[in-house]
Amino acid sequence: MLLDESESQLVLVDYQERLMPVIFEGAMVLENARRLAKIAQFIDVPVWGTEQNPSRLGGNDAELRALCRNTLSKMHFSAAEEGLCEWLRPPAKPQQGGNARSLPKHLQKPQQQAPERNTIVIAGCEAHVCLLQTALDLLEDEFDVWVVTDACSSRTERNRDAAFDRLAGAGAELVTTEMVAFEWLRTCEHPDFKDMLTLVK
Repeated sequence: MLLDESESQLVLVDYQERLMPVIFEGAMVLENARRLAKIAQFIDVPVWGTEQNPSRLGGNDAELRALCRNTLSKMHFSAAEEGLCEWLRPPAKPQQGGNARSLPKHLQKPQQQAPERNTIVIAGCEAHVCLLQTALDLLEDEFDVWVVTDACSSRTERNRDAAFDRLAGAGAELVTTEMVAFEWLRTCEHPDFKDMLTLVK
């Protein structure tokens, strides 16, 4: 099964200014997160961010934050506990009721709902805390979760790797930044292929 850009959303977890300097391979991880966000913007994949206790850990990397549609400030480690799922799967709008002069309900056209984007491509820090708990909650809420391993990390390599083992066991797909990019585009004839290629080279 390949990623489909029309069914995807990107969630970037806690790339915060006071956290990133102590993250294992932090500079590479942050650069891959920026690449993901830029590629997502090229092809209209929604990008969401989260920040853990920003008054203590600072805001997300400014460039990354600017690429997100919205950023959720949270105190729970799992962003799903603080409303992320409502952003990813907004509630259906209620049908408009008719009045005496409107068409009978069986003749009214049903309202078109936006297509559901149930595939969540997720990356972030720390992999064994906020990323892990958010991803597990998304799986429990019946999202398809794809974890971008080279855009995730923790303060230690061991904690990062333990998170990947647990996520794979729970049913998340483990991928890399380039896997996501090439699966979203599918063909070198895609109009955004050259722009994407400059980002991954």
